[in-house]
Amino acid sequence: MVLVRETVMADWPTLRDIRLAALQDAPEAFSSTYADQVRFGPEQWQQRIARGGTFLAFVPEAIAAGPAGMACGYPRAPSLVELISMFVRPQARGHGAGEALIDAVLGWARAREAASVHLWVIETNGAARGLYERCGFTATGERQPGASRPGPDEVGMTRPL
Repeated sequence: MVLVRETVMADWPTLRDIRLAALQDAPEAFSSTYADQVRFGPEQWQQRIARGGTFLAFVPEAIAAGPAGMACGYPRAPSLVELISMFVRPQARGHGAGEALIDAVLGWARAREAASVHLWVIETNGAARGLYERCGFTATGERQPGASRPGPDEVGMTRPL
C-alpha cells in the first residue's frame, strides 16, 4: 500500500532529506546539485512547500521510516504543469510509489484546470521512461542537453488531462 500526501510546512526537514537523497542517488537526473541544496535553510524548503504541488510517498513495507519518494508539479503556463523532482528511493522501487506520485501530480494539475502535464527524462533512463509510458505519457520529440554535462540528452514527454 502506498500513501501519498501533499507536503505541509512541518514537512520541510523530511522534504530536505528526500531531496538531498535524490541528488546523491541520481545527480545526472536533476538540474540542481547536492552541493547547492545542502546549504539551503528552512526558509528555502518552506518556500518550496508554500508554492504547492510537492508530494511525498510512503511505502511502509519498503522503508521503515521516512518517505519512499517525492514528486512536484510546477505550473509552467495556465494550461501546463511540469512534473519535476521525481524520485523514488532504490529500496522502494517496484512497490507502486512512482505511479502513486505521478497520479498525485496529475490530480493536482487537473484541480488547476491544466490541459496537460509535461516532463523531461534522461533518454537513457529506460526504467523512468517505462514508468512514464505506463502512466500515459508519450514522447514529444523534444530534446535538450541533460542536466549534467557531459551526459545523455533529456527527452520531453507529455500527457493530456
